[in-house]
Amino acid sequence: MCGIVGVLGSHHVSPLLVEGLKRLEYRGYDSAGIATVDNGKLSRRRALGKLVNLSDALVHDPLPGKSGIGHTRWATHGAATTENAHPHQRGRVAVVHNGIIENYRALREFLKERGITPESETDTETVAMLCNWHLDQGLDPVEAAKETVKRLEGAYALCFLFEGEDDLMIAARKGSPLAIGWGAGEMYVGSDALALAPMTNELTYLEEGDIAILRRARADILDENHAPVTRPRRTVSLDASSTDKGGHRHYMSKEIAEQPTTLANALKYYTENREGQHLLEHGVDFTAFDRIVMVACGTASLACFVSKYWFEQIARIPVEIDVASEFRYREPPLNSRTLALFVSQSGETADTLAALRYCKGKAGMILSIVNATESSIARESDLALPILAGPEIGVASTKAFTSQLAVLAALTLQAARQCGTVTAARAQELSDQLRAVPGLVADALTIAPQIHRVAQQLARFDDVLFLGRGAFYPMALEGALKLKEISYIHAEGYASGELKHGPIALIDEDMPVVVLVPHDAMFDKTISNMQEVMARGGKIIMISDARGLSEGGDGVWQRIEMPAAAGPFAPIVYAVPIQQLAYWTAVEKGTDVDQPRNLAKSVTVE
Repeated sequence: MCGIVGVLGSHHVSPLLVEGLKRLEYRGYDSAGIATVDNGKLSRRRALGKLVNLSDALVHDPLPGKSGIGHTRWATHGAATTENAHPHQRGRVAVVHNGIIENYRALREFLKERGITPESETDTETVAMLCNWHLDQGLDPVEAAKETVKRLEGAYALCFLFEGEDDLMIAARKGSPLAIGWGAGEMYVGSDALALAPMTNELTYLEEGDIAILRRARADILDENHAPVTRPRRTVSLDASSTDKGGHRHYMSKEIAEQPTTLANALKYYTENREGQHLLEHGVDFTAFDRIVMVACGTASLACFVSKYWFEQIARIPVEIDVASEFRYREPPLNSRTLALFVSQSGETADTLAALRYCKGKAGMILSIVNATESSIARESDLALPILAGPEIGVASTKAFTSQLAVLAALTLQAARQCGTVTAARAQELSDQLRAVPGLVADALTIAPQIHRVAQQLARFDDVLFLGRGAFYPMALEGALKLKEISYIHAEGYASGELKHGPIALIDEDMPVVVLVPHDAMFDKTISNMQEVMARGGKIIMISDARGLSEGGDGVWQRIEMPAAAGPFAPIVYAVPIQQLAYWTAVEKGTDVDQPRNLAKSVTVE
């Protein structure tokens, strides 16, 4: 992984490839490269680090050609070096690849016995080596690619380019997303619709095992058995404003600021729009299930964790939560009375997709909550609920997280109505509280200056703890995750009541402790935990409303005043200060906010 762009064009394609790769920078990467065919000659350029380094290389050493492939790499096999950067070229073949070839060692041994040795540390180069060997055995490029793909095990999105073939590109997909784009006398390949948006909005998403043989005039698609197949074309609408910063310093800042709108869009869709209401009312019959199993990764798993409190307290349905990378390996028992719910921003998260496939034929229903309705997870679910957040460019999730929470909250209320666990009056009260969330989030955004001042102090420290109770416990985990992701400060989140069971040993005058403490039923207990920290010299950053700060804020190091957010959906509002605290701390430390080191936006490898 991380990003693929391919163009069979009518003009020189290097500028188009670089532009497409720029639109994939949000995924995270450590090197980039392109390859082209010009009058039959296959050539490439690669560069370590940011895409600007590749652009500079192309200024000094241009790469002509009307056929080309490009890639931004997030290192898996082998360090981040120019030699390991994509495209990989061996002989007459160049390849770009997302995913992991699990049997590459065995393939390398096969090739070594035939005198062919690698020049890089990557699994991807093995694909180019094997395909070129097939060419040497007399196969034409199409058959060589088909025979190569047939021998691969693991996950891949592949794009092949061949010397001597100005009008041929071959794409293959298994376990990692890939789409082909249609133009006027041109064809495109992309791992993301966003990458192809300047060139086309007519896309065909490849299915598992598909191979696409592309020429400027047509695309022939073969299924996993190499039988010709037709895949539907879809028109994808992408707002150009979603891919620029809109006057903000970073995408993350823009996306934090967009949350009143994205939340309102999601809630309006599921509470006022007939299609959205239909999905909730008729899409899932919660009375058919005894429990819900929620599976996700990273921030999405913490959205599930928050909603566990909602489903159990409001709808009275037991909920289990698993991180996707562990779920199927413990072989959990499932039956027809189990609802399996998967949450993923990209809809392509490899671990989550594998967990979903484990549940097929075992769980009573597979439900997903995604931001990409054409994604693999959405297509393989019995029902997919869109979060309607729009493209999220910053690697650290913000608006997707709160939109996931909004959809989970709407789903909770529907479950409570179906199961009869709330009265009509209580259901209306909860619905009103949920509809108030976008406005409260807008109010919370106005406190950015005071959070910036706190962040200026927080940036001096190496370690931070976050504490919360109830549904604010997973919010504490999310606050710690955000801070470590983009500022590189070590941070941990804990349930407030667990402080005395170990973490309190870490408390001293060099340990800031961020406490999420709305004035709710557990306010007094959380204040007691704060006092335990202050008694040992810890520096408290208290995030609460005016009443909470008045009653419990004496002696704290820093205060962040929130709007009064009553009710169970207050955690959505409190996402704002923990996002902004992480953002401004990262800005103070001078880190790469939108593309933090070692991270990728869409993790399509296990």
